[in-house]
Amino acid sequence: MFLGTEAVWLNVPAGETKCISEEIQADNIVLGEYSVVVVHDNGQLHHGLPIISAKVTTPYGTIIHQKSNATEGEFAFTTSDSGNYQACFSVDPSKDGSSANINLNWKIGIAARDWASVARKEKIEGVELELRKLEMVVKAMHEKLLLLKDKEANMRDMSEKTNSRVVWFSMMSLGVCILASAVQLSHLKGLL
Repeated sequence: MFLGTEAVWLNVPAGETKCISEEIQADNIVLGEYSVVVVHDNGQLHHGLPIISAKVTTPYGTIIHQKSNATEGEFAFTTSDSGNYQACFSVDPSKDGSSANINLNWKIGIAARDWASVARKEKIEGVELELRKLEMVVKAMHEKLLLLKDKEANMRDMSEKTNSRVVWFSMMSLGVCILASAVQLSHLKGLL
């Protein structure tokens, strides 16, 4: 729900897989674009040859997007569950055996929204459009704070339960120690 855009550059050696994950709440729009980028010695970028495979999965391992023999691709989905969504990239070692630099642009929530189409549809522009964006950011922040408040309450309840169990366990341990001492003392008195 929160404003989120990430651009990541991964260097994936041939025959290996690298993954990146993001914790995303339910009912969020996610857009992603990836492409293989070759950097030449003179520093210029060139979209190039290494062939990759891409796979995007849900927190439960369901495949949302899968593409093989690609140099670029896109994915888009709306999250149904909260959790870590994962994008994995691997380089085909049979082509030229070189590693690949993969540029991943990952947009979540408000950042993934097509504001140009919103402006056309609702016939708004300029300051009003910026206010609409800010309204969505504030709404997303509020929802995030409510979620954090719920998580904090759950953690506090768990901590209080654990603390009370530790107190009872300590009292029982102390009682067992006192009882064992009393039994030993009576046994020693019986020997005298």
